[in-house]
Amino acid sequence: MESAFKELGEKASVLDFDPKSAVVGGGVEDIYGEDTATEDQLVTPWTYSVASGYSLLRDPQYNKGLAFTEKERDAHYLRGLLPPATCSQQLQEKKLMNTIRQYQVPLQKYMALTELQERNERLFYKLLIDNVEELLPIVYTPTVGEACQKFGSIFRRPQGLYISLKEKGKVLEVLKNWPERTVQVIVVTDGERILGLGDLGCQGMGIPVGKLALYTALGGVRPSACLPITIDVGTNNKQLLEDEFYIGLRQKRTTGKEYADLLDEFMSAVKQNYGEKVVIQFEDFANHNAFQLLEKYRRTHLVFNDDIQGTAAVVLAGVVAALRLVGGSLSEHKFLFLGAGEAGTGIAELIALEISQKTKTPVEETRKKIWLVDSKGLIVSSRKDSLQQFKKPWAHEHEPIDNLLDAVKAIKPTVLIGSSGVGRTFTKEVIEAVSSFNEKPLILALSNPTSQSECTAEEAYTWSKGRTIFASGSPFDPVEYNGKVYVPGQSNNAYIFPGFGLGLVISGAIRVHNDMLLAASESLAGEVSEEYFEKGLIYPPFSNIRKISAHIAANVAAKAYELGLATRLPRPENLVKYAESCMYSPVYRNYR
Repeated sequence: MESAFKELGEKASVLDFDPKSAVVGGGVEDIYGEDTATEDQLVTPWTYSVASGYSLLRDPQYNKGLAFTEKERDAHYLRGLLPPATCSQQLQEKKLMNTIRQYQVPLQKYMALTELQERNERLFYKLLIDNVEELLPIVYTPTVGEACQKFGSIFRRPQGLYISLKEKGKVLEVLKNWPERTVQVIVVTDGERILGLGDLGCQGMGIPVGKLALYTALGGVRPSACLPITIDVGTNNKQLLEDEFYIGLRQKRTTGKEYADLLDEFMSAVKQNYGEKVVIQFEDFANHNAFQLLEKYRRTHLVFNDDIQGTAAVVLAGVVAALRLVGGSLSEHKFLFLGAGEAGTGIAELIALEISQKTKTPVEETRKKIWLVDSKGLIVSSRKDSLQQFKKPWAHEHEPIDNLLDAVKAIKPTVLIGSSGVGRTFTKEVIEAVSSFNEKPLILALSNPTSQSECTAEEAYTWSKGRTIFASGSPFDPVEYNGKVYVPGQSNNAYIFPGFGLGLVISGAIRVHNDMLLAASESLAGEVSEEYFEKGLIYPPFSNIRKISAHIAANVAAKAYELGLATRLPRPENLVKYAESCMYSPVYRNYR
């Protein structure tokens, strides 16, 4: 494998795919008209039959709590099952936000939101959409990391599908146990590399659940069309295996042929059950599996690896936007990475591809502007024989260097990117060295959660004497230095994957192409206004994320149509308006 982003080969060209020859699922069909209805239009609360009475209150998809009107209480046998008062969704939202803000521990807030999602789906998404900047760190990084670590203790009810080795040979039957038949997006993990926390086995389910909550809140994909899945092949985490509350298989992690066979059965079953157009997002697989799975299935399935491709797209967007502050073109900068795993090599490759497209230079040449440091030091050509396959494209001619500080001094990068998963590795000496030969060094400390960040925002601004352009993977509070307040940006995958996935869905794409990732990056970079550049920010605020996602979706869909990979024909005239029209709204519906 030349790289994680090897272009589609001629022998297996997706352009030869005949959509009429396959079972086609997914799409944006809304069978019962729920999402196309306005707030004033009446809809029927269908489950398997019309939901009424006690069952209606226990169905999170249709439950409205005290927001049921007097007329609805009569029509659906709710009299006496609710207190006499009625209240609006807005009042419910105000009450719940007041309650959540009283919790001092982030995990308590996470559990309160989980309980709400299991009780009243639309109210959960209303809270998340209206308070996205406040709640994003709770439902996503960094709190979701702690939730995964303690998942066995806080587990109440399943929110997705668990496919373990016990289900080998029966995966299709397991998929059919899921009640929803029209699934558009699947997020799947095997729990081996959860954030920077390592192997959490079955408890990694918190990641697919959190990601899909953001697919709905930020990208507008209907909750019923989202399916979180955990592949449980065991865990090598001794502490979990000895934990009486652990909910997964109590065995060492299975590898080799047995692992590959289970994944192969899973991928085949997904296509058989949901069709050609379901998005399968790989999440938090270990390096050795992540690259292999992406390479193996990218020609046969609509697959996307957020750790490799999503991270790459959001970082490239930040770097492109930062050029407005640091000056020069992308090709004039020199990049040094700490970390050469999924994220590091994925980001590096997408940057190389962008430079290649802009300068019409072979990607083999543009890679030479990018240097990577792994646990053994600078990746150089003399190490090539001992390197993993995905690292080999980054082995350039240079004398060996065994530590980051010396690599910084030798390479003199203008951009320093951390994706190591190891906290506090951007030391005072490293940041001072980068700042010594850059007027405005660009420093991205991307590792999650916060405890694993290569440096804090305060350290970056203080040690660079306020000159750095800084962004991190986890959120940091504003920093005051020498009387000036610096607002750190967050290089968060949530900027990209919800809109990217929506773009695949609305176009009916059948494969993911590198150009779609570049289109998403350029779209995000274009959303940063002069107002935010003046604050040193290289990403737009999350308060506008639904509009940002619609523009990203439109650009991705446009690229899918341009490449001949879209099957939803004819192409809508205005893709932005079409994307917005397809987005889920959490406002309550009135029931007939």
